[in-house]
Amino acid sequence: MSFTSGAHGRLTRLDGFGTDPGSLSADIYIPENFPPNGPLVVVLHGSTQSAESYDLGSGWSTLADECGIALLFPGQRKSNNALGSFNWFKSGDIHRGRGEPLSVRQMIAKVVDDHAIDPSRIFVTGMSSGGAMTSVMLATYPEVFAGGAIIAGLPYRSAGNLVEALVRMKGYGGPSDRTLDALVRDASEFTGRWPTISVWHGDNDKTVDSSNADSIVRQWQRLHDVEGPPTRVEEVDGFPHRVWCDDAGQPVIEEYVITDMGHGTPISAEGAEGLGEAGKYMLEVGISSTRHIARFWGLTK
Repeated sequence: MSFTSGAHGRLTRLDGFGTDPGSLSADIYIPENFPPNGPLVVVLHGSTQSAESYDLGSGWSTLADECGIALLFPGQRKSNNALGSFNWFKSGDIHRGRGEPLSVRQMIAKVVDDHAIDPSRIFVTGMSSGGAMTSVMLATYPEVFAGGAIIAGLPYRSAGNLVEALVRMKGYGGPSDRTLDALVRDASEFTGRWPTISVWHGDNDKTVDSSNADSIVRQWQRLHDVEGPPTRVEEVDGFPHRVWCDDAGQPVIEEYVITDMGHGTPISAEGAEGLGEAGKYMLEVGISSTRHIARFWGLTK
């Protein structure tokens, strides 16, 4: 095998996955019950976090044990970003075939080959800078992913440098609605079925303003041809949930607004379906984004 064990909690280091132009690290988790031709979820941590801490907080590897899901955790290095953030705003790291997106794509290819992953069931999720990098991955490699989940993140190409990134995080400026979808279309030559999108944001987020969640939804509405009001509006575990369905009645975009929540990943660690552990940016609010995202993707039993 091309990976070696290390002191990474439940995770195992992945080495030898390619040229790695973004100079990222990679860890994986393959549960014992992983079936042939099973699914893969790529999980991108937030600023000041690690793959291990995000897994502990979100509970992804626990859910992987339940449902037979392979996991890939790309990791940022402090030498690339002092806060350990993915560089979702840097010109060298937001384009197909370059930088951090290509590194993640190379990791995925390695895991697919090593573990007989179903190439039609590859998904990506992330929080904060990881959420913004999830937007980058979905735009630059849409043919790779069946779906993506963006938590406390930002739209693709909403910023092109650090100053713009800080302004966009506060909810100011950004691409117009007329250009949001074009930025994704122009990121590749993709002509197939676009990935489904799950968007999560706290309405009291002081780090990344919740207006960014609305922008993400609008960025993908035109791509999925579901402009206008949502197909249905409901409450799930006490929180507003909006869903847009295509002409066949299949959900293609969903949005959760977590009332009174700040910046972080929503978790529910208690009860029979509890997952994860509360901590910095891992917020106990009574709803597990991990479990609901996996259900949206059809991965739960």
